[in-house]
Amino acid sequence: MRFTVSSAELKEQLLIVNGAIASNPVLPILESFLFRIEGTTLTIVGTDLETYVTSELSINSTQDGSIAIPAKILVDTLKQLPPQPITFSVDMESFKVDIIASTGRYELAAEDGDEFPKVPVAETTDELEIPAALLLQGVNKTLFATSSDELRPAMTGVLVKIEQGSLTFVATDAHKLVKYQFHDLQSTAKASFIVPKKALTLLTKALSNASIQVQISYNKSNAFFYFGNQTIACRLIDAKYPDFEAVIPKNNPNMLQIQRGELLTALKRLSNFANQSTHQVRLQLSDSSLTIEAEDIDFQKKATEQLSCDYKGNDMRIGFNARFLIDMLGVIGTDGIRMEFSTPNRAGVMRPDEDELNEELLMLAMPMMIHS
Repeated sequence: MRFTVSSAELKEQLLIVNGAIASNPVLPILESFLFRIEGTTLTIVGTDLETYVTSELSINSTQDGSIAIPAKILVDTLKQLPPQPITFSVDMESFKVDIIASTGRYELAAEDGDEFPKVPVAETTDELEIPAALLLQGVNKTLFATSSDELRPAMTGVLVKIEQGSLTFVATDAHKLVKYQFHDLQSTAKASFIVPKKALTLLTKALSNASIQVQISYNKSNAFFYFGNQTIACRLIDAKYPDFEAVIPKNNPNMLQIQRGELLTALKRLSNFANQSTHQVRLQLSDSSLTIEAEDIDFQKKATEQLSCDYKGNDMRIGFNARFLIDMLGVIGTDGIRMEFSTPNRAGVMRPDEDELNEELLMLAMPMMIHS
């Protein structure tokens, strides 16, 4: 089997597909890319058995076939090659691969492509097509709030809810929660499923062209994302998502309006003086004034800043993890934000001061006990 391909195009696709390969795979062959040739199309696959990334390239080829080529050495070699056509010559009996470039010749020991795990096929699925920009928006605003606690698998992914006319993304780690909702969706389907963090991270890296459409196919066990010449398939998280609506306070009479940038930079400064285990900052709310305090008693550090704001409600003192607030402020796109409170021991709600057309974003942070 012999084929020729652009080294630059191949490297670009391999860097995307390589994200699916685990650092310590359960099977040795999973350290490899599957190269499958049919006619003039080269299909490249990488997987960890939970997530599959597939990419297609046009090539000049003399024969169909498949081969599993070690990923790391191939990627490292292509990174050092200048852009040029390169030829792969594969002995299908010994599975030896020769890579021929203008600068030299490189030999690799590969494996039989027929031994590579089969890519799941989208069978009996429902489908939805949405703009890549909308999908990126939903993922980028929620992914940071997922949990890394494997004992609570549902929280390690993002809940995607499809309802008539709306699409909702939800993520939580029990300390913070983000809900992003898009209305005016052209779909009559109704479903909900939990997509793993890894698949969504790979999706954001692969969707470099935000102007394309993404077709999503899904069933009870898998989701498939089709865009351009690439496909990302993943096994869905089989768990019941927490009742997130129950933890969102409905009655929040105390409201703070403030410039997002001012609050964000103040929190970044003050977090340097907070306890490095709890990262606690204390917010003192009063009419037209927000005072933020951070303190680390063990290292005798303390800082206070006062910001102008618009606050309506009872005077209040409430504690939060500064990192959570910084993460939330980092993904809000508006200049101003609203924070809503009920009591110091109930969650605080953060929103943009003005929602975009057909979009709603709500973020929630659980308070921390303030020690005198």
